[in-house]
Amino acid sequence: MELHKDFIEEIKRLMPDECNAIIEAITATASPVSVRVNSHKCGNVPANATRVKWCERGFYLDERPQFTFDPMFHAGAYYVQDASSMILQYIAKTLISEPVRYLDLCAAPGGKTTAVLDVLPEGSLMVSNEIIGTRAQILKENVVKWGNPNCIVTNNDSRAVGSLTHFFDVVAADVPCSGEGMFRKDDEAVAQWTPALVRQCADRQREIIDNIWQALRPGGLFIYSTCTYNRQEDEDMVEYIIREYEAESVNLNIPAEWGIHSGIGTSAHCYRFLPHLTRGEGLFVAVLRKSDNEQRSQIRKKVKPAKPANIPNNVKQLISGNDMEFTLSDNTITAIPKLHAENLALIQSKLNVILAGIEVATVKGRDFIPSQSLLLSTAMKRDSFPEYETDYATAMAYLRGETVCIDAPSGIVALTYSGTPIGFVKNLGNRANNLYPKEWRIKSTHIPSKAPKIL
Repeated sequence: MELHKDFIEEIKRLMPDECNAIIEAITATASPVSVRVNSHKCGNVPANATRVKWCERGFYLDERPQFTFDPMFHAGAYYVQDASSMILQYIAKTLISEPVRYLDLCAAPGGKTTAVLDVLPEGSLMVSNEIIGTRAQILKENVVKWGNPNCIVTNNDSRAVGSLTHFFDVVAADVPCSGEGMFRKDDEAVAQWTPALVRQCADRQREIIDNIWQALRPGGLFIYSTCTYNRQEDEDMVEYIIREYEAESVNLNIPAEWGIHSGIGTSAHCYRFLPHLTRGEGLFVAVLRKSDNEQRSQIRKKVKPAKPANIPNNVKQLISGNDMEFTLSDNTITAIPKLHAENLALIQSKLNVILAGIEVATVKGRDFIPSQSLLLSTAMKRDSFPEYETDYATAMAYLRGETVCIDAPSGIVALTYSGTPIGFVKNLGNRANNLYPKEWRIKSTHIPSKAPKIL
């Protein structure tokens, strides 16, 4: 790997005593592999793994297995995420103690969204947004697999989201950046880097901040992060927010033994993950509190939720509890906790919503076909459908979209692997029609004979 000479000079200028160690870590060490376990789906932890210090359910693996060939990965039992990014879970757990409306602005592919969802206080709502359509669909898939119904996924730019004046209690923006912190694992980031790209990214970051700031309520928290090292996109941007918006820097009181570097050339509380000090990729993060002096907007009028649809009881009974609001649109039945219904109506009046809670089923005539979103949701009643435990070969055939044969009752059957739901089939006796989403199917034909052992 050959790093741009201007990048090396910038690291020398910023951190002269640590430059050689940083460059060596980037060019001569392997990228660590880490996963975060979904405790709502799986009580197991990786064997012989080391826990991530700032994430209770985060673990380092000794090597990178072929995650694609693990049915538990597709079931949402764990998420493959760089350990540095798991700090967002620590931040949320440390600073948020009451129900909030939380915005993950630049959320794809979904690692930070799912990490924070696990620790938000009961009654909280997550709005997870991505501007690029294809990446928004990946975000939706990962949110569905994680299974938490308290999430709305949107596909909008920051200006549109910013029109929700003073709506959010917390805004997290992992903004597009020059990607210096990803050099060790992304050759394209190395090839594309130039000083001009840094300037271009900094301009874009200021634009995003300016667009979204009004969406944060007075006194709310703004979590700013990048995966880069330079000051222009990091400390300079934090100081811009403090100067331009009179924001207050928040101290996270991070233990010194975690090895997280402080900010450079600033009195603000900033935190740098450097590859020679922490086991993870490069990350910069800072938390700012919006001034409470700003007058709260009175223009945000309430939007009444749509009139509840006439949903058959046998569909409603697929979900645990009686606290869900059901809607029917384009033959798709969705369900979201009732306490979020009014917020959802407002969001739908402003933004392009591509997922709201759980997609329960698709209506076909007088019948309905349950969705993958329902099966993977932690809110589904597990006894709603007969279950059939698959072996590894059958599970992988199913995930590839093949027809499978099972010894189970006729009708809709939930397939499981290691006791965890992986998908629906419609059993016809001599064969079972595969209902796994076509866009999610594994394309590789080279399936190993044994499953990767991760959990």
